[in-house]
Amino acid sequence: MSLITVFGSINVDLVAGVDTIARPGETVLATGYATLCGGKGANQAVAAARVLPPGRVAMVGRVGRDGFGQLCIDNLNANGVLIDGVTVGREPTGCAFISVSADGENAITVASGANGALAAEAMPAAELAATTTLVLQMEVPFVSSHLVARRVRAAGGRVIWNLAPVPERLREAELRTLLEATSVLVVNEHEACTAAQRLGWAGGDFESAAAFLAAEGGVTCIVTAGPSGARAFHPDGTHQAAPAERIVPIDTTGAGDTFVGILAAGLDEGRGWREVLTRACRGASLACLGHGAQRGMPTAGQLS
Repeated sequence: MSLITVFGSINVDLVAGVDTIARPGETVLATGYATLCGGKGANQAVAAARVLPPGRVAMVGRVGRDGFGQLCIDNLNANGVLIDGVTVGREPTGCAFISVSADGENAITVASGANGALAAEAMPAAELAATTTLVLQMEVPFVSSHLVARRVRAAGGRVIWNLAPVPERLREAELRTLLEATSVLVVNEHEACTAAQRLGWAGGDFESAAAFLAAEGGVTCIVTAGPSGARAFHPDGTHQAAPAERIVPIDTTGAGDTFVGILAAGLDEGRGWREVLTRACRGASLACLGHGAQRGMPTAGQLS
């Protein structure tokens, strides 16, 4: 049986609703805050698990020996994510501090904590297989993620790498080795342009940046564009597009992670590219109708 394994970050999100997001040097007041489970890795695992049968999604990550860590483990388990690959260490559980404005936009600061100690050895040997779809982000050590990606690709598995956030110090050589270990690269408009520039892209719009990444890296590059939907660019020059659903967002936190999780689920199920993109776009839109990264993530029935 195939398995989606998410190797990545696990956080607790402290979310405050504000009228406007604070500018540098400014203090804004919130009437309260919510303690929610998040982290790009955990979010993507939950998003995939909600649209797949039980036992099809596993999480490999690290939390601390604290109340936040247990909260995160319990949440993954409650959402049907396999947790044997989640280790517990002496570092504090990762924490994200999120401000959400009245119009649904957000600003996020992440303290990595235990995520910074996640090692490649945490990946179960049985999941280094041709039947594995590996999902990665950029919130745990790059060296660990890259080693796991290489091992899964060498075994014949699929590697989906969400290049988010793009580290300021990610060098061209590192980016090229990332692409060599990747089957599908997922970026947003800004990330597409930033990554392409590091590889010598001459400039243009985000679509030309994504097409450049696909050709240069020999990967399928998927670029998400918020209310404009998503595009998939392939190394052979072909591409597909899917629209986003028109909504009035409540909270955009986790929309991108929802897209990645549902994308991974669709590819693992063998769906065609246009259907995969359409379902992922719909799921990301629906996720914006609930507060927090995970509350609005849809089930398979809501995608049909």
